[in-house]
Amino acid sequence: MSKEFEKIDQLIKEALTEEEVEFYDKLDEQNVFQMLGGVFKGKNRWIMVIMNIAMLLIFIMLIICIIRFFSTDITNELIKWSIAGVICINAISLLKLFTWMQMDKNSLKREIKRLELQVSNLASKLSDQ
Repeated sequence: MSKEFEKIDQLIKEALTEEEVEFYDKLDEQNVFQMLGGVFKGKNRWIMVIMNIAMLLIFIMLIICIIRFFSTDITNELIKWSIAGVICINAISLLKLFTWMQMDKNSLKREIKRLELQVSNLASKLSDQ
């Protein structure tokens, strides 16, 4: 399957101009770390920075909840600290989910740009004929 994609990519690159090939290479598939770095670029990087700071603070609160949970013998406090810990875990999970959704959105945008490039190239070839 991978070789088929490489063949298709090679055919596309042969049909494109030099500028288009350069643009097409920028749209190549990214690994997880590149996608994570891409979340911190663009218009919404400020919200991702704020969310990561919030995630760090919530994680610190989770550690505090765990320490307090294991250092008490009172049942009511055990319940309070365990509920607070579960809330912290849920908050971290939701923030991570939002980050993964942003990564997926950026990946989809990249694929749409690749398709737009291919369609415009095909349209220009058809108009030349």
